[in-house]
Amino acid sequence: MSMKELVLVLDFDVKYRELAARMVRDLGVYAEIWPGDVSIDRIRALNPIGIIAAGEPTVDLFGLSIPVMRISCTHTAKDELHNFLFNACGAKGEYKLEDYIDRQVELIRQTVGTQKVLLALSGGVDSSVCAALLSKAIPGQLTCVFVDHGLMRLGEGDSIEAIFSKHDLDFIRVNAADRFLGKLKGVTDPEQKRKIIGEEFIRIFEEEAKKLGRIPFLAQGTIYPDIVESGGVHGETIKSHHNVGGLPDNLDFDQLVEPLSGLFKNEVRKIGIMLGLPPALVNRQPFPGPGLAVRVMGEVTFAKLEILRRADAIVREELDNLDPRPSQYFAVLTDTFSVGVKDGQRTYDPVLAIRAVNTQDFMTVTYTPVPHDVLGKMADRISGEVDGVSRVVYDISSKPPGTVEWQ
Repeated sequence: MSMKELVLVLDFDVKYRELAARMVRDLGVYAEIWPGDVSIDRIRALNPIGIIAAGEPTVDLFGLSIPVMRISCTHTAKDELHNFLFNACGAKGEYKLEDYIDRQVELIRQTVGTQKVLLALSGGVDSSVCAALLSKAIPGQLTCVFVDHGLMRLGEGDSIEAIFSKHDLDFIRVNAADRFLGKLKGVTDPEQKRKIIGEEFIRIFEEEAKKLGRIPFLAQGTIYPDIVESGGVHGETIKSHHNVGGLPDNLDFDQLVEPLSGLFKNEVRKIGIMLGLPPALVNRQPFPGPGLAVRVMGEVTFAKLEILRRADAIVREELDNLDPRPSQYFAVLTDTFSVGVKDGQRTYDPVLAIRAVNTQDFMTVTYTPVPHDVLGKMADRISGEVDGVSRVVYDISSKPPGTVEWQ
């Protein structure tokens, strides 16, 4: 995306690059992340109004006659950055997300013309906003294939169908829960679960694509951090990264359409609201591609999924109202059993764990100090409203060493 005011964020430390770029954009100035070893000639050609060194640079940037600021911690003061951008760099603050939408609508129309576009709609934030933007740009030309693997949270599949059935696009829902559960029968290893679900998703998507005939364009909800993490820079073609279930390179499409590839996640959420998507969808909790399959310890069964869905809905309902709200929160159905008593009868059921974390970048996280009365209320509700849970525990692990997800 061409912008008159460009600030380069040079990547010398992965911990700070995205934070720095997001902070600059939040102040209305366009920023791009480039490798720390980018050549001096390339920097001059890009003609930035300023440079932010994310981490400790190993090259001398001060000989470029371009203002330079170093960020080497996660607590850079906003007023310090504001002073750098608007005083040292002379920025005007011309970067607006409304303009991004307009530019992408124009670019999509120029690229696609009157032809059809196919999108694998997962129901996550990125693919949902991608669908909304495409339907605005090329009404009636987009087909969304929603593969419902039966591993989503309570009511999500129906909610996604209700939302996108109102848009000017063709919505296809493939109810494949039995097919996925059949493939997962007897499987307990989490990596094997992920592999099976990914492969089955590809097979089903390929089958549906063949039914639709020749469609020249494949859309994906790729966002800017996906490009950065795959070693690219904005504007380059992604060859190895596919964010939608690991779609293979041999699918018969002429060109990828990735209208969100210049945006950070927080910007994607803002654009989703601008495009009229419900806040409940746009602000949805992060969710793993394999869904609840990796939040059910051991073999995945319909009965376990139903228990976890209902318990997870209670956790999200209670923590949605916490102020400040945790960065991510969910329930995990463990494969550890314990004795309990319900209605005067002895029970022997799985332990359910609650996970809630705070983070800026998900590279490091701390557990959320949820008030004891809230923890108690969740435990009481789950024990009273969900059959098949013996007791409730709260995970107080930080990352590192513990990851956000259990599997």
